[in-house]
Formats: sequence, C-alpha cells, structure tokens
Amino acid sequence: MKDQFSSNLPLPEFALWKKLASERRLYAFDLEITARCNNNCRHCYINYPADSVSARQKELSLDQIKHIVDQAAELGALWCLITGGEPLLRPDFFDIYLYIKSKGLLVSVFTNATLITEEHVAFFKKYPPRDIEVTVYGVTPETYENVSRVKGAFSRFIRGVDLLLKGGVKVRFKAMALRSNVTELPAIAAFCRERTRDYFRFDPSLHLRSDGDIRRNEEIRSERLSSAEFVALEKADKERFGAMEKNCDKLIMPELEHTVCHHLFHCGAGNGSFNVSYDGFFRLCSSLCQKDCVYDLKQGSLEEAWNTFVPRVRAMTSDSKEFLEKCRVCPIINLCLWCPAHAHLETRRLDQPVPFFCDVAHARQASLEENKKVG
Repeated sequence: MKDQFSSNLPLPEFALWKKLASERRLYAFDLEITARCNNNCRHCYINYPADSVSARQKELSLDQIKHIVDQAAELGALWCLITGGEPLLRPDFFDIYLYIKSKGLLVSVFTNATLITEEHVAFFKKYPPRDIEVTVYGVTPETYENVSRVKGAFSRFIRGVDLLLKGGVKVRFKAMALRSNVTELPAIAAFCRERTRDYFRFDPSLHLRSDGDIRRNEEIRSERLSSAEFVALEKADKERFGAMEKNCDKLIMPELEHTVCHHLFHCGAGNGSFNVSYDGFFRLCSSLCQKDCVYDLKQGSLEEAWNTFVPRVRAMTSDSKEFLEKCRVCPIINLCLWCPAHAHLETRRLDQPVPFFCDVAHARQASLEENKKVG
C-alpha cells in the first residue's frame, strides 16, 4: 500500500522522506547489482539462473556502480538499498557495499539468506547495515523448496538466518503470500515474529515479469490468490487492515491528488527515490520498465535522469477513453493495485485497466464497509 521505501521507515525517517519527496528532492535509491539468483522462485519477476553467462555479462561493473553512487551522493541521496536477484552472488559484493558506505549513505540489503556465511556476519558486524531484509518462503522444507524449486535451499536458509541473528546483525523479515505457501502463512508469521520484534510484513501482490516472459508470467498468475482470498488475508492481519482503514484516502500526495486530467502518474514514482536495474537503466520505480520510461545511465548522467527525464515521464498523458472514464475517475483508486507500471507489466500498456486489480479494489471496499457496519 505504501512506497517500498517509506513502508520500511520508522516515523521520524518517514516524515523526512515525505518532506523530501514532496519537494522532489532525492532521498533514496535501489541498486540492483544482479538479476541472477541461486533460487528459482515460482513468483519471481526478475530472476535468471545463478550461472547465466548472458545475465552476468550485462551486469554493471564495480567502476560503473561507483560512478552511479558518486552521482547519487552528489544529488543528496541518503539511503541505498542493495538488491537483486540475489546480491550475495556478486563476488565483489563487499567492495560494492563498502563503497556505498564510504559515501556516507545508509545501506540496506535484500537477500534470501541462503548464501550467508560466517564471513558475511563478521563483515556486517564490522560495517553495520541499516538492516538486512530476508524473504521467508516457507518454514518447512516442503513448502520452502516447493516455492524456491531448489533442493536443500531450506536448510541453507535456516543456517543463514541463524548466523545473522546469533551474530547480532539486524534482520527484518518479509513473506510473499502465494498459492504454494498460503496454508503455512500463520506459521511463517510466527517464525518471523519469534525472531525479530522490529519488523515483519507480508505481501500478496505478485507482479509479472519485467522481461515479459510468457511462460514465467503464467506461473506467477497461477500463484496469485483470488481477490476474496487476498482481502481475507489482509483482514486477518489487524495491523495491516487498520492501516488500510486509516490511510486508504491519504495514499496519494495532496499536491498530486487531481483526477480531472489526462496524466498517467499520480503516484510517488520518481519523487524522492529511483531504481537502477542490474544492466544500468534508471527507472522511476523497480516495476516501471516500459521503454519510454527508462534511461540508460551508461550513456548519460544521473543528474539529467533525475532533473530532466523524471519530469518528462511524470508529464506523460493518456487519451484512452477507457482509462480516462474508468481508472482516472474511479472513487476507490486508492484501494487498487493499479498504477502505470503494473498496468504495463500486465497488458504492455501504461493506460490499460486490469480486471484483477479492479476485483481486489472492490473486494477491499466491501471489506471496509462491512467492518464499519460491525464497528
């Protein structure tokens, strides 16, 4: 429901993010250092095999990454999220991490924890990250490996998590709600909350592949919960449902909350943060992969991308009657999964309504209205 950065922030940092975002000042960025992964998760929107030569050859070099980080720091960035794929697959991971830290940035890392060793723990203790965020696909070998599709992955996951926690490294947990693990979600929640008091979140929103792979997209769709299951899961989580009740009419920034226009972007994409793909393309958010919405940092500067390219993308409009008469004026758009980026992943168009997203929005509306009556 919230921006991927702001959803992780404690209140003082969230207030700062909101202030900087409203001023279009750079606050944070994601850095995908690889699209390769040692797991092969059923729902993943990005991953390529760990040994993929073609994917490895497209990865930014250490020097290219340093250049981007330098530019981001000069523009005022305060926080960098290192992600992938599985970022620990990079043999120069420590060098990348240390360089970002040396620029004075807060650093977070997304990992599946299966590659964590004692060397990683010693490194993170010496150079503490803001946090390490670990995804939990299941808490039994059967469920975890049904999702990851890698034999032995569960034992490596447990070992990695135990090493991090015993080493005193700050860990946050998250889970994806899938058809393949939905029956185990209560156990996943218990597993996570027993191991950290600080943070746990789950997400039932499965996004399609950034490369448009038809076969993999069908796998992702098969893992999606129905709109009714989606909303029932949210309602069962009191904290999440309470946040939706409180904030569903406040998710769009006030200065962007106008519906009588043709603009596509009314979200926070490109306001305060950006994403760099593993092959060096600047994106307003990690899901926005449409060809007219990406900028090649290997051929241009981050300053131009941030100050010239972002405003141009955010100024994009649509003349689609279906979009303007449906999504743009929808009174429950803040309960919807729709955005131009996700619409493109689903339909290859930025301005196309998506029936599944509509179903979720209406199911959420019904759930909120029912709760008001009960209350």
